[in-house]
Amino acid sequence: MSFSAFGNKFTRASGITRLMEDMGEGLRTPGSVMLGGGNPAQIPAMNDYFQQLLQQMHDEGKLADALCNYDGPRGKSTLLESLSTLLRDELGWQVGPQNIALTNGSQSAFFYLFNLYAGRRADGRKKRVLFPLAPEYLGYADAGLDEELFVSARPDIEMLPEGQFKYHVNFEQLHITEDTGLICVSRPTNPTGNVITDEELMKLDALAQQHEVPLLIDNAYGVPFPGIIFSDVRPLWNPNIILCMSLSKLGLPGSRCGIIVADEKVITAIGNMNGIISLAPGSIGPAIAHEMIQRGDLLRLSEEVIRPFYQERVKQTIAVIRRYLPEERCLIHKPEGAIFLWLWFKDLPISTEILYQRLKARGVLMVPGHFFFPGLEHEWPHTHQCMRMNYVPDSDKIEKGIAILAEEIERAHSESGGRALC
Repeated sequence: MSFSAFGNKFTRASGITRLMEDMGEGLRTPGSVMLGGGNPAQIPAMNDYFQQLLQQMHDEGKLADALCNYDGPRGKSTLLESLSTLLRDELGWQVGPQNIALTNGSQSAFFYLFNLYAGRRADGRKKRVLFPLAPEYLGYADAGLDEELFVSARPDIEMLPEGQFKYHVNFEQLHITEDTGLICVSRPTNPTGNVITDEELMKLDALAQQHEVPLLIDNAYGVPFPGIIFSDVRPLWNPNIILCMSLSKLGLPGSRCGIIVADEKVITAIGNMNGIISLAPGSIGPAIAHEMIQRGDLLRLSEEVIRPFYQERVKQTIAVIRRYLPEERCLIHKPEGAIFLWLWFKDLPISTEILYQRLKARGVLMVPGHFFFPGLEHEWPHTHQCMRMNYVPDSDKIEKGIAILAEEIERAHSESGGRALC
């Protein structure tokens, strides 16, 4: 049996499938320390809230309505209405229901949008997606129908006190060319927790408009919800921006609900793609989100429960890391948002792929850094010196995992006699 070119591409090994397999295996294996996946925290206050809300929706017949009926191809109309009103009232954006479409998770949204704007055109030209700041989300890397769909730019690295650093867009080395079909940036960024500055975002927006290409902003962790962002920044939207949001990091990853805010032409295209590929988005997540907006709970819980939980947890995790790994062994990207820490082992004598294998053998799951540089055109040792860790597990598991990580790093240095990875 042989597959088509499409089949061969989407059945081969990839970083995102390995990550999800690790996550599934780890959840089934007693004693595993899950520091690699993207599952949000089980925040007790949010779990209690969702349980009560679902019970009320059930009692009012709203849950059965969401389960037993198809929505339209752009998603549940009540959420399109209530969310557009919220965005107008809270952020001043000139959006209506016609500017919003839902998808079965953000991953589906990126697949649609990348292939809508990049790839082979009718005239034979090929357009690509530009990531102006690598590292970026590993789930992007295999989402193109065509090969070599992505190109990314190396960042500037600002060294900060207390063993921290921060990536910045290197605008001098950022090349927007005739083959650029879409610019994509996440804010906050998975894997690093980086938040590009307002100035950087405005400059990217200006460049996108100048070159007449859309700017796609992945806002899965940002404002106005779920609000897992620890720096004071201004959200941005205009008709040239495509903004993607999600319900996952509210604590509802199983609802598989992605949200796209864009110009009406883009939204019409997404609705058509939804209809062809999946008939309609799922209804449970949108029904929950609509109820949260109607009750005034969506932004309130983001600000009062979700953000404080993660902000406290990341401080605790950094303190644990520093008990086991001094600055000369491990640098940490400044945590400005999202649910990950990005660790840079600058003088590690083995690659982080080998480190990943050694950690996995001891029941600790993290993600090696090289998966997070899709489309980087030149080899860069930095890509093999970094790892992503999720900081949301319970504190005892985090400490156990970091202790094992420190042991393996010391083992690697002992084996090498102090020689760094070239």
